[in-house]
Amino acid sequence: SGNVHGMPFAVAFGLAADPFPKELRGSVDGHNGVLVALRSVDQAEKENIKAAGVTPITMADIDRLGMSGAMEKAIAVASKGDGIHLSLDMDAIDPDEAPGVGTPVRGGLTYREAQLAMEMLAASGKLRSLEIAEVNPILDQGNRTAALAVELVASALGQTIL
Repeated sequence: SGNVHGMPFAVAFGLAADPFPKELRGSVDGHNGVLVALRSVDQAEKENIKAAGVTPITMADIDRLGMSGAMEKAIAVASKGDGIHLSLDMDAIDPDEAPGVGTPVRGGLTYREAQLAMEMLAASGKLRSLEIAEVNPILDQGNRTAALAVELVASALGQTIL
């Protein structure tokens, strides 16, 4: 898309050129990549997803498969490598739940869907690293998005109700 915050994807899957170091470009096999909860994708991004061989899972897919089915598919694809890296992009969550993001788009994941996704990742035993993107304190309301991000990370790292 040309947005700097989206560049790690392009670099990792070999779709970005200079000024990024050659050693970083294409360091991840796109066939092991999954994008979950897509709902607003421009044409260039669609082409990059296809070119990289990344598996897209849209909100329509989640509606059809349920969150559990969507995550089973995501984990199966992402597990083909030597572990899973999670980029927890908070704007995947509906802005009613996570208002403090830079690009809010209605129709995102619910609180419970996001929690289930994190719980399933933890249960897989494949999660090796994670980072959080799109938490903007200036846009947040009462620190709701930041607090939710902390809860989701705790679940991804194995925190459970019991």
